[in-house]
Amino acid sequence: MTEYPTALGASSLEKITLLGQDLAGDVMGKVSFGELAFWLATQRRPAPGETRVFEAVLAALADHGFTPTAIVTRLTYLSAPDSIQGALAAGLLGGGSRFLGVTEDCGRFLHEVLAGAQLPIDDEGWDALALETVTAQREAGKFIPGLGHHVHKDGDPRTPRLFEIAAEENLYGPHLSLFAAIGRVHPRVLGKTLPLNGAGVCGAALADLGLPLELLRGFALLARTAGLIGQLAEELRNPVANEIFLSVDLHNESVPPQPYGGSHG
Repeated sequence: MTEYPTALGASSLEKITLLGQDLAGDVMGKVSFGELAFWLATQRRPAPGETRVFEAVLAALADHGFTPTAIVTRLTYLSAPDSIQGALAAGLLGGGSRFLGVTEDCGRFLHEVLAGAQLPIDDEGWDALALETVTAQREAGKFIPGLGHHVHKDGDPRTPRLFEIAAEENLYGPHLSLFAAIGRVHPRVLGKTLPLNGAGVCGAALADLGLPLELLRGFALLARTAGLIGQLAEELRNPVANEIFLSVDLHNESVPPQPYGGSHG
């Protein structure tokens, strides 16, 4: 007989187990959702400090106003109010390199740098590594993930708070250290000062928690799901999607066709 092993959920006639725990007796009402999400992803129960940092990241990424993910969720609900799952899925599918995906991109970028470096022992060493990193990216014509924000040009308020929480829980690890150093030294290379954005510091914090790099965007999407539910709840009370639709529909301008200029073989 073929077997399909799992350490996650399993059911019998009398009980449901999850991660080896009795779901009703040991998990429900005793384990927070954030703690459970961490536990499910790592199959180890997080320490209280890890849960605090992880849940701070979830809070930081839950909602950021009328972003494209929020707008498309509202518009999809306007088009198909019978499909709440479609509206949520539409918003989540927009989590990419410009919105939400930066969390994963930054975590992976920092991890790749650290994998090929000897870890510094003080701020001077971190600054040297960061300077080398930023210079290499500049020479390659590449951006630093997590550096810059289209709104918070003078500083993302989420960033210092996440650094603070991680430090309070003794979870300020090498990814956060390198990211902070990039924030200090990049003006020497770029000739301008850009803020470390909240999505980037979230990626650094999640990487320092030892969470799988392949899942970092998944945690951002987990957080944003709560935000999109909030967007839909507000749409029910104070709808704006139809106005967004009409503002485009009633102000479109007909122009001559513009054939695609790509070459054809």
